[in-house]
Amino acid sequence: MAPLGKSLRGFPAQRNMAKGVPMTALSPLAATLNVALGGAAGAVLRYQTGRGLTHWLGPQAVSAFPWATLTVNVVGSLAMGLLAGWLARHGQGGESWRLLLGVGLLGGFTTFSAFSLEMMLLVERGQAATAVTYALISVLAGLAALYLGLVAMRVTA
Repeated sequence: MAPLGKSLRGFPAQRNMAKGVPMTALSPLAATLNVALGGAAGAVLRYQTGRGLTHWLGPQAVSAFPWATLTVNVVGSLAMGLLAGWLARHGQGGESWRLLLGVGLLGGFTTFSAFSLEMMLLVERGQAATAVTYALISVLAGLAALYLGLVAMRVTA
């Protein structure tokens, strides 16, 4: 089995971006349709995951802890790892799959999967400090922006 770093360096988007090659050979319309179709399916899967967990665990359990969000984040990250590994190994023609499944489906299901992939790529490139900085800024800035949005809406109400 190849080390993880070698497999992800073969991820088509990362390889093409490093060479300055456009990320897709698809027309902009075809690329957009792939993302839109995948995103719609991912959003439905996320919604149904929440409904299923509410049915399985009960409304009190899902109100006490964000089980649905945790589930989609972990499952989405696993799926992104599987997809990235598969595309790295079988990259020929993988751009359509990357857009449909990686950007669209997993993007609609959870953006945490993309965050996880980006973090791992930074770590594998030996940029651990940048990865930690990215994680801290993402979480702290996201929370701060959410707070500011809530305050803005409360002030205008």
